[in-house]
Amino acid sequence: MLISELDENTLTDHQMASLLFKGLEDDQQKGDCILVVGSSKAVQYRLPKAVELYHSGRAWKILCSGGVKWDGQEHAEAVALKNEAVKLGVHEKDVLVEDLSLHTKENVLASLLILDRAFSLHKIDRLLIVTTAFHMKRLHLTLKTYMPPWINFTLCPVNDLTTRADNWFQSEQGRMRVEAEARKIIMYVKQGALVDEDIFL
Repeated sequence: MLISELDENTLTDHQMASLLFKGLEDDQQKGDCILVVGSSKAVQYRLPKAVELYHSGRAWKILCSGGVKWDGQEHAEAVALKNEAVKLGVHEKDVLVEDLSLHTKENVLASLLILDRAFSLHKIDRLLIVTTAFHMKRLHLTLKTYMPPWINFTLCPVNDLTTRADNWFQSEQGRMRVEAEARKIIMYVKQGALVDEDIFL
């Protein structure tokens, strides 16, 4: 079934879980750069995975993307991610910063210029993508829609406490996040803002 064929107003738990969580496993390949996108808790949940991939030699650069400055935080998302990455042993020269984007689509669009300056886009073969599991599908579709078609993606989803494939339905917060995320994806696909594709129901 295509994403565009789903009715965002009558989604079942099975449909939402299939849309958000199926087929997003890490294929263990190496890449040119690790892209980690920001959120209010990206330093806590997303960054450790990016640093792990870097230290294991899967890629030698990390691109931190995100320009939102959350309440109570001193820096924009990308700057906070970079600062913590350096504390965790990543060489400062290996951290790229994109600190203009305010949402997922802008994460991808604004990162294109940073990647082109650092690598030249035509030379990039593969990016390792880091975000939380429930956000990965939307980010992946956005990358497939707006990144050059020769760039491949290895998906490296990370779990938070309440919105994992195995527990999102057990809490009000998890359920609200998954329902909102599923509706966003379907809406953007139907608008033509994201590429349509089959999902595994």
